[in-house]
Amino acid sequence: MLASTGEIIGIVVAVVVGGGGLGIWFTSRCVKIVQQGSVGVVKRFGQFRSVDQPGLRILRPFVDRMEKVDMREFPMTGDQQSVITMDNVSLWVSATIFCQVIDVKSALFEINDYRLAVDQLSRTALRAVFGELSLDQALSQRETINSRMQDHMADATVKWGVRLNRIEILDITPPTNVIQAMSEQKEAEQHKKAAILKSEGEQQAAINSAGGRKQAAVLEAQGAKEAAILRAEAEMKVLELQAEGEKKAFVLRGEGEASRLTSLDTATINPRTLAVLQLRALQEIAASNNAKVVVPYEAASLMGSAEVLLSTLRSAAPDSPEKQNGAVAPST
Repeated sequence: MLASTGEIIGIVVAVVVGGGGLGIWFTSRCVKIVQQGSVGVVKRFGQFRSVDQPGLRILRPFVDRMEKVDMREFPMTGDQQSVITMDNVSLWVSATIFCQVIDVKSALFEINDYRLAVDQLSRTALRAVFGELSLDQALSQRETINSRMQDHMADATVKWGVRLNRIEILDITPPTNVIQAMSEQKEAEQHKKAAILKSEGEQQAAINSAGGRKQAAVLEAQGAKEAAILRAEAEMKVLELQAEGEKKAFVLRGEGEASRLTSLDTATINPRTLAVLQLRALQEIAASNNAKVVVPYEAASLMGSAEVLLSTLRSAAPDSPEKQNGAVAPST
């Protein structure tokens, strides 16, 4: 029985579609495009053949197979896990690991799943590193933890063709009671620091006050010293001026006396005047408070001079009232 036209068309369409699908499948198995940042690892009959760089690559059908590997750096963030510190404190820690495949052949053929291997290795390394630290060190030394974890994992990951660029600790969560104890410790430290600062401030204030008093006493002593020096210098100046004045007065008196003596030596003295001067000198001696007056022998001539002087004065004087009245004064 001959097929109808519709059946023939259906068969043709099915053949075309099947042939197109087979061509597409064949092309997808033979033609591969490797994106930038990735490489294609070609395996022939399951055996490593080559590493193809980015671009269009043609494979042998049914013989070659390509597996693409991302060569870019990629982060691996693990979930939080419990670790125990050296002083038996349980912590919840999460970390991020930044990795990069550097050897494609080792990454594919040395380990079944390098991503899973790096994740599991990071968990064990995290527990080992935190087990060597105390709580205070674990909370304050993140850089140390990062470097220790990288050193702990580096040897194993290099064998897998994976390089650890860096490891970052994201979060460290202590238990509630530890957080409360840390808060109380921090508060106590703040009170301690405040008390220390207060005592240091009081000590410094006392030192400054003592230093101020010392400086004031030193300045006062220096002022008193300078004042005493000035007074002494003034008194010395006064004494010098007084001595100089007395010296000048003495010199002037001596010069005057010398001048008088010189004038006496050069002058011609009347004997009568000399007799008067001698009498005056005897009068002053007699008026002194001495109980006895010793008159030298040479003074006997003074008596005669005095008698002559008195007679001269009497004869030279004008007539007294008694004489004018005709009365004669009695002789002594």
